[in-house]
Amino acid sequence: MTIRLPGPGGSLRAYTPRAEPASFTTGAPLVSRTVFSAAHVVADPLAGAGAVDWDATLAFRRHLWAHGLGVAEAMDTAQRGMGLDWAGAAELIRRSTAEAKSAGGAIACGVGTDQLSGPATLAGVRAAYEEQLALVEGTGAQAILMASRALAAAASGPEDYLDVYGHLLRQAAEPVILHWLGPMFDPALEGYWGSPDLDAATETFLDVIAAHPDKVDGIKVSLLDARREVELRRRLPRGVRCYTGDDYNYPELIAGDEQGFSHALLGIFDPLGPLAAEAVRVLDTGDTAKFRELLDPTVELSRHLFETPTRFYKTGVVLLAWLAGHQSHFAMVGGLQSARPLPHLARAYELADGLGLFPDPALAETRMKSLLSVYGVDQ
Repeated sequence: MTIRLPGPGGSLRAYTPRAEPASFTTGAPLVSRTVFSAAHVVADPLAGAGAVDWDATLAFRRHLWAHGLGVAEAMDTAQRGMGLDWAGAAELIRRSTAEAKSAGGAIACGVGTDQLSGPATLAGVRAAYEEQLALVEGTGAQAILMASRALAAAASGPEDYLDVYGHLLRQAAEPVILHWLGPMFDPALEGYWGSPDLDAATETFLDVIAAHPDKVDGIKVSLLDARREVELRRRLPRGVRCYTGDDYNYPELIAGDEQGFSHALLGIFDPLGPLAAEAVRVLDTGDTAKFRELLDPTVELSRHLFETPTRFYKTGVVLLAWLAGHQSHFAMVGGLQSARPLPHLARAYELADGLGLFPDPALAETRMKSLLSVYGVDQ
């Protein structure tokens, strides 16, 4: 059986889906790397544009925990600031941390400033961060200090970043993860750490860490630049981890080199969860070659989902969750399912199917055909 998929120039081509999925098993906790999947939220399309289907959302997190992955909650992948407001994120954090305790799963949650509306002073930015930090720490979850659009707008230079982050780190009850999200993910973050020059920004970032190494568990770097990440992780103080957020180059960064490696906090591990966990379990045995053999073929899918404009990668992530049977519909908070064109979605389906990511390939095919029919593509 075949499915007709859109190709270049408006053409249609026949694709034969695989008959059987790849086999992935749940297993022991991951050992050699700490691995978080940033997780998407499932919308409730019957309840309004910003409504969340809590049952389906939490069920997806249980799926990730079952495979040994940690969950990075209320992050960019959950449409933070792109459909999910602070009230929704706060509820997501409360519910997910409670679920993590029940399931015995690892969780870390995003702390930002998205409750602010309009221009803010530096004092207002600090207060917003403090409010969210108190909520996350109150649930018992680890905090991830996310990059702030409001801080990027309010800061006049590196000294303002040093002041705000220093203030927050001194207050943090436990070591946090610092998140450097590049402007390809959010254009409002251009010039973060006080300079559009990445070398200068890196120095400020390292100054923040050096001043408070006991309060920084690690850094998540989402710049899509493997060389820069490797250079940065080699300069981290002893005991401070690097969590790669590079959805283009993650296999080589996680595998590492003779001078070290990156842990992982990745949006692509939302659709790749079972496969990624299996690859890391192989790495736990010391078999780097087999790890790369498993994970390298996934890079084409990841680069496709994260292609420019990168911030719309969430659309492909949710599409694959629907095709894999993790939710009953392809709708997103804020209507973001419309952010990618049909040929992009069709290619995402084809690449994911080729990797064996769909537990029921026939269901995925049926659902993809139904989506195609909405666009007028007859089968």
